[in-house]
Amino acid sequence: MAAQSLLSESVIGWSIFTVVLLVILAFCWIYIRKFQSRQDSEVVSTITAICALAIALITSALLPVDIFLVSYMKYPNGTYKQWAANNETRGQIEATVLYGYYTLYSIILFCVFLWIPFVYFYYEEKDDNNVNKCSQVKNALKYTVGFVLVCVALLLIGAFVPLETPPGQNSTQWEKVQYLFEELGSRHGLPALSFSISSLTLIGMLAVITYTAYGMSVMPLNLIKGTRSVAYERLENTEDIDEVEHQIENLKSKCKDGRPLSSKDRRNLQELEGKLQVLQRRGRHLDIAESHCCSKVGSALRPVKIILGVFFILVALLFTISLFISNLDKALHSAGISYGFIIFGTNLTNPLNELLLALQPVFPLDYILITVITVYFVLTSMAGIRNMGIWFFWIRLYKIRPKRTRPQALLFLCMILLLIVLHTSYMIYSLAPQYVMYGSQKYLAQAPSTDPVLGNTTVSTTKICDADAPEDECTVTRTYLFLHKFWFFSTIYYFGNWAFIGTFLIGLVVSCCRGKKSVIEGEVEADDSDLSDDEYVH
Repeated sequence: MAAQSLLSESVIGWSIFTVVLLVILAFCWIYIRKFQSRQDSEVVSTITAICALAIALITSALLPVDIFLVSYMKYPNGTYKQWAANNETRGQIEATVLYGYYTLYSIILFCVFLWIPFVYFYYEEKDDNNVNKCSQVKNALKYTVGFVLVCVALLLIGAFVPLETPPGQNSTQWEKVQYLFEELGSRHGLPALSFSISSLTLIGMLAVITYTAYGMSVMPLNLIKGTRSVAYERLENTEDIDEVEHQIENLKSKCKDGRPLSSKDRRNLQELEGKLQVLQRRGRHLDIAESHCCSKVGSALRPVKIILGVFFILVALLFTISLFISNLDKALHSAGISYGFIIFGTNLTNPLNELLLALQPVFPLDYILITVITVYFVLTSMAGIRNMGIWFFWIRLYKIRPKRTRPQALLFLCMILLLIVLHTSYMIYSLAPQYVMYGSQKYLAQAPSTDPVLGNTTVSTTKICDADAPEDECTVTRTYLFLHKFWFFSTIYYFGNWAFIGTFLIGLVVSCCRGKKSVIEGEVEADDSDLSDDEYVH
């Protein structure tokens, strides 16, 4: 009976994960096809982008499954279900989740350090028409070797960073070497993978601070403010065209009598002709936007967009307040910087954590909310990358635009999302530490009776799992254990949360000060070619 119950409970958890997996694959295909260039699209880069994006989203979906499985081991009254009463059975379920994490994280390492770099450099070499296929592969492998060496270095550092107390000073050199190999062998290299992933998570933290924080502010406000009127933009664009044509005629009239234009006038004429080309292309796009059915549907759905925008900005403010309280809690009640600001449970009232705990009695509202939070982080990250483009410090490398995004830009986009998803688990833990640590688990605590009739006896009371619970009464999620493998990474993540809050507030002020965006925002820019314009129009 216990084995049948275990099988049915596991099937429920993993069935949900399978459905989410299918939805993720469909979403990735639609998303990549929406943004990829119709002229520059390649089969290999498209498959790579779809797979990398899917891996990022699947990894983020594993967190709700982890919380669901540890929570589902117990009844609401705090007792273990029959199939989970055995420690060995619970250990098998925990190991399954842990191996799921390490499998996905290994795939992420493969993508970040080998697969995506190779495909990227392969298409960079393809831009040179004089290079044959063999040379393309050879040059791409040559550049990819650098990424592989970095990965190997991180794995070696992680493998030989001792987490246990090393042998004393009186030990022989052989004992010390034997200790290192025993450490590596006994742990099967898992800390090596953990260290590598944590190192990538630091880069993901920078991407979260840059793109996710900005996306959380710009996405809701864009929905609330909407876009400018197409008719007004067309009228404004027509007036600009007339003005530029008039300036060009004035400049050309200077050389009607055969006199050459001065160097200053020639530069001005060249700039005006370039500006005229942009305005004319802009006019063509505005004509298409006005006649397109999506514009009319968008106008009809305007009230829905405003409601969604208000909802998203409230969610963003809730996240920011919860993150601030969580960080303040760590600053006041943790062991300090040398222990990674780690705390067990919550000492200050965290609104999001309390909301998740309040939803526990109504299955499955708490799991739906934690899934929505995960999806929200991913969507706001995508919105931030789409609005900002891909930058290297002050240099913009690529733009992300519908139907005109180059293969290299899509690969960069997916790599950034992979790194962001790695940091998302820690962000969600910071938002709701107690819930991410224990889920909806409860336990039976013995307390002295206050009833004089019962005398000096103890009674069992149901409590929510926290750090004070007995070790065998509450199961910690694998996510929590993985996040706190190395204390120094937790310290950096702590300060990264403060930077995230600051970036969000700055992005919110900037987004509020900006006016409505154009209905063809990002479709026409001065550095676009007529070829790319024709590609979009047709």
